[in-house]
Amino acid sequence: MRHVIALDVGGTGMKAALVGPEGEPLHRARRATGRERGSDAVVGNILDFAAELHAYGAEHLGGPAAAVGVAVAGVVDEARGIAVYSANLGWRDVPLRDLLARRLGVPVALGHDVRTGGLAEARLGAGRGADRFLFVALGTGLAGAIGLDGRMEAGAHGSAGEIGHVVVRPGGSPCPCGQRGCLERYASAAAVSEAWAAACGDPDAGAADCAKAVTSGDPNATRVWQDAVDALADGLVTALTLLDPGRLVIGGGLAEAGDTLFTPLRDAVRRRVTFQRLPSIVPAALGDLAGCLGAGLLAQDLLTTTATTPEVTA
Repeated sequence: MRHVIALDVGGTGMKAALVGPEGEPLHRARRATGRERGSDAVVGNILDFAAELHAYGAEHLGGPAAAVGVAVAGVVDEARGIAVYSANLGWRDVPLRDLLARRLGVPVALGHDVRTGGLAEARLGAGRGADRFLFVALGTGLAGAIGLDGRMEAGAHGSAGEIGHVVVRPGGSPCPCGQRGCLERYASAAAVSEAWAAACGDPDAGAADCAKAVTSGDPNATRVWQDAVDALADGLVTALTLLDPGRLVIGGGLAEAGDTLFTPLRDAVRRRVTFQRLPSIVPAALGDLAGCLGAGLLAQDLLTTTATTPEVTA
C-alpha cells in the first residue's frame, strides 16, 4: 500500500506514523530524542528512527514509504529544509531534509512543529471551513500558526506566528529570546506551572494542578490562572488586530483544561475588543497528534506536486 512517513520531533520525544493515502495511520511508534547526549545524537536518532519506519513499511505494507514529512520545534527554514535553531534540541543549521533524503532515497518535507500542527487543524480539525484562522499552541512554549485557505503562512524568514514573543508586559520577566515581558513568560503551560508552584509552595505542582485548584475554588489558583488568561487575551487581541482571523483555535496542554480556560478567555478577549471583529474561539480538535498528522500531510503534498522542494507555505 502506498504510504508516507510522518514524524513529529519534540523536545524530549518523537511521535511517528506510517500514513496511508486517505490519511489513515497504518502503524504508530514513539522514540526518545536522546537530547541529553547532544545535538549530533538527536540528529542520528531521527535518521535511525526514520530508517526503521522505512524498513517496517517495506516489510509489512508491500513497499517502502513514498515520502517523508517531518515536523520540528524551533526556527525552521522550510524552503531550504533546514532546522535553523532549537534551544530544546541544542542544534543550529541542521540540513535535516537533505540528510533524510540521502538516507532514505525519497522526497522529504520539513516543517515547523506548530505550523505543521496548524496545517492538520486546517484540513482535518478545528480549522476546517475557516479561510482565515490563527492556531495557538499553549505548551511548554507558546507559538502560533497563521492559516490561509488551508495552508500555513511561514513568513519571509520562516518565523511568522511567533505570538509567544509579543511583549504583553513591558519591562516584565526576562525571556530567553532577549526581550522582557513576552507572552510566553506569562501564558504558556510552563509559565503557569512556575507561577502556581511558587504560589502553592510545591515545586512539583504544574499547570494541570493549578487548573484543578481553580475548579475547586482556590483563590491563589484563581489569581494565577486569571493572570495567565489576561496576558493571553492581550496577546490574542494584538494578533486579531493585525490578522483579522475568523477563528482562533487554541491547543496545547493548557487547552486540555476545557471550559476552565475557554470561558474566562472568551470573556477576557470580548472585553478587550473595540473596533475589531470578535472571532470564534475554539479548542483544537487533534490534541498531541496534530504535529504527526500534519507531517503526514506535508509528505502527501509532495506526492501531488512536481516540485522537488516543498513550498514555504506548505
